[in-house]
Amino acid sequence: MTLPSPFTLPHSQFNEFLFALIGKEGNGMPLSVVSALARLEIDPWQEAARLSDLPKELAAAALDRLIRRLPAGGWDQAETPNIAARLIELLPRRDAVARLGAATSGGNKMANPPAVIWLLVVALGAAALFLVH
Repeated sequence: MTLPSPFTLPHSQFNEFLFALIGKEGNGMPLSVVSALARLEIDPWQEAARLSDLPKELAAAALDRLIRRLPAGGWDQAETPNIAARLIELLPRRDAVARLGAATSGGNKMANPPAVIWLLVVALGAAALFLVH
């Protein structure tokens, strides 16, 4: 059974980066970028977009600082610059992100109507049923 779209993770050009492993936590469990950013109360997709807009060196330094804010993991703190650099390589290039955003935003503005429209449709349907009885 597939889940309805509100219960699925969004697909984006950042998924390779977001679902990559930082390393293992202290308890041996794998830690992904998406989990780490969520724990830091940072929106993972917005942060990935922000990092992809930066030059690689600045993006790696910013990600290094974020990784260092995490509770001690199964990696040495001296390894975080290398971990960050490896992960930044998984981000799409800025020009590719801009082209993809322009291509997808052009023709699909109402492909998925907002929840408000669906609520209005349901409310109107319920009112029609109520008036019929």
